[in-house]
Formats: sequence, structure tokens, C-alpha cells
Amino acid sequence: MRDADLSATLLAWYDRHARVMPWRVGPAARAEGVRPDPYAVWLSEIMLQQTTVAAVRDYFRTFVTRWPTVADLAAAEDGDVMAAWAGLGYYARARNLLKCARAVVDRHGGAFPADPDALRALPGIGPYTAAAVSAIAFDLPETVVDGNVERVIARLRDIHTPLPKAKAELTALAADLTPEVRPGDYAQAVMDLGATVCTPRNPACGLCPWRDGCAGRLAGSHVDLPKKAPKKKKPTRLGIAYVARRVDGALLLERRPDKGLLGGTLGWPCSAWDDAPQEDPPIAAEWKDAGAEARHTFTHFHLRLAVRTALVPMDRAPARGTFIEAGAFDPKDLPTLMRKVHALA
Repeated sequence: MRDADLSATLLAWYDRHARVMPWRVGPAARAEGVRPDPYAVWLSEIMLQQTTVAAVRDYFRTFVTRWPTVADLAAAEDGDVMAAWAGLGYYARARNLLKCARAVVDRHGGAFPADPDALRALPGIGPYTAAAVSAIAFDLPETVVDGNVERVIARLRDIHTPLPKAKAELTALAADLTPEVRPGDYAQAVMDLGATVCTPRNPACGLCPWRDGCAGRLAGSHVDLPKKAPKKKKPTRLGIAYVARRVDGALLLERRPDKGLLGGTLGWPCSAWDDAPQEDPPIAAEWKDAGAEARHTFTHFHLRLAVRTALVPMDRAPARGTFIEAGAFDPKDLPTLMRKVHALA
């Protein structure tokens, strides 16, 4: 089957089976001239990086309700945005979100540029996000390749080169399929195909619009694709989290440095995270071991945090951190790791 025929077949499938997303303009609305909001496309793409659609939906709705435009987001307080992002993970995305929003306002008058090169010049926008915004928001024929697309193309063309080595080859093959007409719908269609039909396990080949042209299915190798290079075993780091409550109920928290893991988020003071952590309490107190560990996995390592608790008098000043009144504290403003610590404490 020719590339053009494959693209047309997929678009016809998408017109019937497109997923409904709060940030998406569906094919019927597009046909009536409704254009996607570049702000919504950009925001959703940043949120969806390494995160599922199910996890993102409510966060997206919260953000666009609270900050309806990129100018609104640019004017927001950093702490408010970090608190709204809490629990979504990969906090560098939230910091770059603010930097990018402010750059769009400062450099482009609050309107996202359509050109992918101009988009890539903005903070936190790489080749994938630039291509996605250009294609979906502005209908430019840019090739959008995420993990779903890599899997679909590897199976369609029966590519056995393991990832990540295969990325350039799969991107080139995906580019051959990207049509000049409706490239935005096509980009969403191929991602939908990977997410709903050509899934990692038990792909529903009987429902696939590309089943007759799928070289992997015809060869019987599709379920083993894409190949992936073996992953290195993640090391485990240890640390100590300190939860201090003042006698009036105020809690001692600190905002982590902008750079590094959980950067810019509010959390409990901690020791260094390494192989043999040293006690480093943020305030003089009689610390008690909570008898449990908060366990969390980051991209490159597993973390086990011992939890210490203490009750401190009103007149004792911390070496680091700030006491937050009980009525102003909401554990939902904490990242997931710090919520785990709070639950154990």
C-alpha cells in the first residue's frame, strides 16, 4: 500500500474513532473551520510528556480554568503554578512551562509562533513539542513522533533495530507518511492508533486500518516490536525526611532549589539523598523515627526516605525552612513523594 493510501486510510479511521480530549478540536469541528488553541495544544503536550492521558485530564482543566491564556499563566506566581502541578511529576516541566509562557509574551506578544524553529527557540520546547504544536495547532506538515508512533511505525515497516538506536530511522519513515493535507489530524490519528489499537501488549490488529499493509503483522513479528536495548538497573538512594510540627499546629516546610529533582516545589526538609545519608535536621528537637520509609522511583534511581517527626515549641527558630500555619497547609500542594512522607508522619 502506498504511503498516501496509508495516510488517507488512517485519516478516514480517525474521522470515526478520534478520542475526545479536553484540549483537542475533533475532526468534525475542524471540518467546520474551528481551529485549535495553540496554548491548549502546547500546555497539553508539556503535561503529556512521560504522563498518561488519564492523569493529565484534570490537571489540564485546572490550569485552563485558572489561567485561560498564556498571558494569564505568564503572570502567575511561581509557587501557585508549582502547587497546581503538584502530583503530576517531572517538575522541570512546570518550571519550563512558566519560562516558556513568559517568553511567548515577551518575544511574541502572547501569541505562539507557528514556525517550528521559532517554537524550538522557546524554553522547554524540543523537536517533538515544536512539531506537535506546528502540526496540530497550525496544520503544518511536521512529523510528530512519540512512543506510540515509534511502536506503530516499527510494526508497520517491520523494523527490528532496537530503540533508542532506531529513532532516526523510525522518524524518517514517519515523515514519509505525513500528508500535506490535514497533517494536524494525521499526527493525532497515528498517536491515537498507537494508544488504542496498536498497543504494547495484545494489539487489536483486527480493528487496525493499517492491518493489510502492516509488514510486522504479515511477518508475525509485530508483537515483539519495537525492539528495545536492555535497560540498566536503577540504583537505590537513601535519605531522611524531617516533619516538624510546632505546638500551634504550624508545619515546617521548605521550597527546594529551582534546579534539581522536585525543583521549585514545597516539601519537607531532607538530608542529602545518597548511599549513606547523614542526619541533617532543620531545627533542634527531639526527633522520633516514624518507623516507616517513603519509597519513590525517579527516572534514574529508586529512593527510600526514612521519616523523622518532632514537636517543637513556639520560640524555636529553624535553621532552614519556614513554618506554615496549619490552616494554610494543604498536602495536595506537595509533590507525590512529599505526600507519602506526610501520610507516614
